[in-house]
Amino acid sequence: MRITIINKFYKPDFSPTAHLCAILAEDRAKSGDQVTVVASRGSYSGVASKGDSVVNCSGPSSNPKVLRLWSPGLGKSAILRRLLEYGAFYLGAARSMILLPRQDVIVALTTPPWIVIVAWLHKLLHPRAKIVLWNMDCYPEIAERSGLISETGPLSFFLRWVNRRVFRNIHQLIVLDEAMKKLLVTRYEIDPKALPVSVIPNFESLEMFPGIGSVERWGQASRVGLDGKFVVLYLGNMGVGHEFGVVVEAAKRLSTEPVVFLFVGDGSRRKELEQARDRYGLSNLILHHYVDKQTSSSVMASADMALITMSDSMLGVMSPSKLHSNLAMGLPILYIGPSGSNVDQAIERYSCGFSLRHSDPDGITLVIRKLLKKGQDYAEIRARSRQAFENEFSELKTMPLFAEVLSKLEPHRER
Repeated sequence: MRITIINKFYKPDFSPTAHLCAILAEDRAKSGDQVTVVASRGSYSGVASKGDSVVNCSGPSSNPKVLRLWSPGLGKSAILRRLLEYGAFYLGAARSMILLPRQDVIVALTTPPWIVIVAWLHKLLHPRAKIVLWNMDCYPEIAERSGLISETGPLSFFLRWVNRRVFRNIHQLIVLDEAMKKLLVTRYEIDPKALPVSVIPNFESLEMFPGIGSVERWGQASRVGLDGKFVVLYLGNMGVGHEFGVVVEAAKRLSTEPVVFLFVGDGSRRKELEQARDRYGLSNLILHHYVDKQTSSSVMASADMALITMSDSMLGVMSPSKLHSNLAMGLPILYIGPSGSNVDQAIERYSCGFSLRHSDPDGITLVIRKLLKKGQDYAEIRARSRQAFENEFSELKTMPLFAEVLSKLEPHRER
């Protein structure tokens, strides 16, 4: 089967979707499919890479073949810059989809939003091609709920109309959790008989995370002030879908205790954390910019607990991808967000952490103080975190789910 995957980012970029795409692409190539990846030369941090437009990431066989499209390298620090980045990728991806030989299945993600539309150009030329939307985030819902656009305004109305057109013209929808499925099926009145919807959680590579204690401590740990501390780590995007007010309050209450909150990443909320740190003199709130994928494992190896936050309004709209790597490292999860999310449900199923709300700074400080002792309970939670990863969130568990979905779209099994 000939498969194309479309996403702005691809490894070695450190963005979560870059590595999710790579795992899927390489798994399908090993299964005998001819895989093409359409990605950008730009990175999640906004720096454009140099090199040939075609980069072979799998050795002499050129499978998967990665088409690296030109990027202006403007980053995403401002909306206009981000839109220009997206526009360049839309145009390049559209051209690639027109020029590609006939594909059997096209898998499009949501970076940038609605990139799935360029798959239609290929389908116009090759009507038997099937289109899969692998939905990482819900648009325009993220923009609506973060206050960027009005839910009752003309732009939102138009974008929801675009979504309805998309859902009528694809053959499979993949979502990350049940909350996301419920949101899309309800809001857009999706008929599962006309458009099958599969829930496949995000995942990590077992090879990259072979077991607890298998990764060396971060080389910068001492320099940034982690020695002798209980480290609560937030690793990843600090964007509009996350809140940190209650975390700052907890940091204030724990400022005289051997606890640090380490934030590694970037995003629109980072400045709020920097301002809070400076305003309250919180030396136990440490911020560091993004690190590459390999280094991120070492950062997690230097932590004692993983912090995941999500705004209440984002339930079903997004699904924090940092959960899976944290579980793979055997870190207890401190989740602050709405109940019913993928993180909340994982904690409930596996007892691998604590699920709290944004109104509960007392609960957060109580949990951290409890785990400071690192007693038997702490070791057991770590073991259950790793077990959750192995049971549900490694590629060994998710790749068969993708295989089942894609097998139903093979040319000889048309619906």
